[in-house]
Amino acid sequence: MEVISFLPNALLMLFFVALFAGCLDTLAGGGGLIVLPALILAGVPPLQALGTNKLQGTMGTAMASFIMLRHRRVEWSSVKYLMLLAFLGATCGSIAVQFIDTTFLNFIIPIVLLSIGIYFLLAGRILNNITPARISISFYRFAIVPLLGVYDGLFGPGTGSFFALSGVALQGKKLLEATAIAKTLNFSTNIAALLVFILAGNVIWTIGLVMMIGQAIGAWFGSHLLLSINPQYLRILIVLSCFAMLIKYFW
Repeated sequence: MEVISFLPNALLMLFFVALFAGCLDTLAGGGGLIVLPALILAGVPPLQALGTNKLQGTMGTAMASFIMLRHRRVEWSSVKYLMLLAFLGATCGSIAVQFIDTTFLNFIIPIVLLSIGIYFLLAGRILNNITPARISISFYRFAIVPLLGVYDGLFGPGTGSFFALSGVALQGKKLLEATAIAKTLNFSTNIAALLVFILAGNVIWTIGLVMMIGQAIGAWFGSHLLLSINPQYLRILIVLSCFAMLIKYFW
């Protein structure tokens, strides 16, 4: 189904939307809440919009993950099992979304976004200090990570922020480390969801491929900024991103 492939202006607009979203998503998460409304406003049906968003978003998280691993901000040995469990969770969520009514997310997402924004707003200096983990690594690995994977499969926007928050709040990681790990987990969930949407025929390839180019460019810039950004600036960006997503969501 090629909904707007014949409209070059619309494709160009979506390219720049993806570029901006790729940079923002790499740094603070939430790019999906920019891309999804843009796709729907362009005339893409909701289920195809979710699938096409996964196609273009996968390129952004792939680029960010590659750079994080290449620069050793993330060790493969420490994330490979987390990525597997995130993949399985996202597979379940993306299969479920093909058959269920997702309107219940309208109540859950604003609450979660508000909670993340308030947490990072009030956390202050503790984000740069190593604090004890609040839950065991096993519970985090086998419960929290798959649950966030299910959410990404069901809907997706804000997943990167959720992964980063869980690393800071539950595992006692520094913000930059948690954000870097979040890129790899988000890539895993995107791949899982994308495969399901492709099998279900809910991806618009012309739009998705154009947006993939924008995502790759945006994620490249965002990843290099993440390697050198001051954690306090990153915290502010996440807070602004969460509240902007919240306002946009209600709008």
